[in-house]
Amino acid sequence: MEFIEWYPKGYGVAFKVKRKIFEGKSKYQRIEVYETEGFGKLLALDGTVQLVTKGEKSYHEVLVHPAMLAHPNPRRVLVIGGGDGGTIREVLKHRSVEEAIMVEIDMDVIQVSSRYIGIDEGILEKMLSNSCERARLIIGNGVEFIKENREFDVIIVDSTDPVGPAEKLFSEEFYKDAYEALNTPGIYVTQAGSVYLFTDELTMAYKRMKKVFDYVYYYSFPVIGYASPWAFLVGIKGEIDFRKINLERSKELNLEYYDPEMHETIFQMPRYIREMLQRL
Repeated sequence: MEFIEWYPKGYGVAFKVKRKIFEGKSKYQRIEVYETEGFGKLLALDGTVQLVTKGEKSYHEVLVHPAMLAHPNPRRVLVIGGGDGGTIREVLKHRSVEEAIMVEIDMDVIQVSSRYIGIDEGILEKMLSNSCERARLIIGNGVEFIKENREFDVIIVDSTDPVGPAEKLFSEEFYKDAYEALNTPGIYVTQAGSVYLFTDELTMAYKRMKKVFDYVYYYSFPVIGYASPWAFLVGIKGEIDFRKINLERSKELNLEYYDPEMHETIFQMPRYIREMLQRL
């Protein structure tokens, strides 16, 4: 038995699976959980791989820690999406964080992830019961939430692919709201899809972000379970050099994939795409 996610142009990512653990449909999407042969459990939303438990840190560490270590003092953090709990788990590794707010639209994703996936280390259950000291959960629309809430040091968007339901999270209007919601200095970071297969979406998001943020950076990383390399975009409000991070603070973290001492390597991008972005 196989689970295959098909990308544009007939490209697919496949896993051999032992069994289906869960399948259900929430108000927003179809949710599936499988046990794979070699990569632990697989979470899929509407047929797209969100993570495999043996390898999910290749995404969550790279989404969270470059921004957190580049910011001089990230005390208040907003996570939009991230219902599986991996992003909030990584955010809370930083002792400087006094309050982290996670806004997830789909309660079912949180409940399924807490029960069947378990990468959150118990954080989701604590947030559901309002007993997590530094993290708070809000079930709602991140696009609307960010219009009314301000004063975040770091905003992390852990959404589905930059197509379909998540399209608003890659709009110029949303970037403007995110910019206003950031303190100065502040950092906004989002996943931006497959470098090769979502190139048009990546370049469009980069172009829109450049209209809003003071500085925009792009980077990529080989993520297990995705059509790698996977792209990430960073928007800066104020004066932060994203190419420099706090290595002293990184020593407090127990990381497996992202290597702060080799931070410069994440900026490697295929030449034709780098030149395409530089022309925008």
